[in-house]
Amino acid sequence: MFDKEKYGKILVPMVTPFKEDQSVAYEAAVQIAEKLIKDNLADSLIISGTTGEFFSMNFEERVKLFQTMKDAVGSKIPMIAGTACISTVETIQLTQAAERIGYETVMIASPFYTKPNQSEIFNHFKNVANATGMYITLYNIPIFTGVNLNPETVAKLSEIDNIVAIKEEAELNPKQMTEFINATPENFIIYCGDDSMVIEAYAQGGEKRIGGVISGASHIIGNRMRDMINNFIKGNVSEVAKRQQELLPLYRSFGQNNRFNPVAILKAAMNMAGYNAGIPRLPLMPATEEEKAKVKAILEKLNIIN
Repeated sequence: MFDKEKYGKILVPMVTPFKEDQSVAYEAAVQIAEKLIKDNLADSLIISGTTGEFFSMNFEERVKLFQTMKDAVGSKIPMIAGTACISTVETIQLTQAAERIGYETVMIASPFYTKPNQSEIFNHFKNVANATGMYITLYNIPIFTGVNLNPETVAKLSEIDNIVAIKEEAELNPKQMTEFINATPENFIIYCGDDSMVIEAYAQGGEKRIGGVISGASHIIGNRMRDMINNFIKGNVSEVAKRQQELLPLYRSFGQNNRFNPVAILKAAMNMAGYNAGIPRLPLMPATEEEKAKVKAILEKLNIIN
């Protein structure tokens, strides 16, 4: 049975560092993971997710990253493999590769660009689930896939034994988490996929149904995120409200200049905070000096950097 406690409340979708020549910096990726572990910023890691820029990596690079991270830190922290691909065939192949390496859980977004209907989405995940013994966390992110995973579809998918959870990009449709909860068994877990919505997630599902937050910002503020969740569970609502208000400008700063994917500015912030996070892979471009100045001022105000 899937145990959400194994993965904790702070699941960090780890960035994939790239070098100036656009190649994957595998050694730097290990260093990022080691810093997350040392500084207690993550309870578990997700490798090759959206923040990890899986969409601009090829199959072989993703498999090598799975293997590199498993070998380097697999005994130190739980990890989940992001295995979303544009086709069902390739998603199955990448999921099976992660299984051979030793991962127990994968996270899979709906097929992107193809804009499948709900029957096609169901068939996609059913075929992947039937091809692996791994636990599957669904990933609903319609701003990038072009399609929503509707509650009725999630209800049907939750009947498949190894489909155990869903990551919901919650700010897009804030009450859909409750619809997922109402439509699925009590052992089906909801993960908040939006830094700014974690407390709203716990308000809807409580500690029993909400597994935690899959949080890119937690590369930097994972300890604060964990404290905020724990304070909310304890009922310290005023303290939590204050923390949310302090952190929201940081989240918003990652989307400056209509950057849909926050990873470029997140990497700049990480580099200021002591990481070697590299640069994004083209077509995403590194943060500008103006963007870096804005996020630096916020990090200083939060006493994350001096």
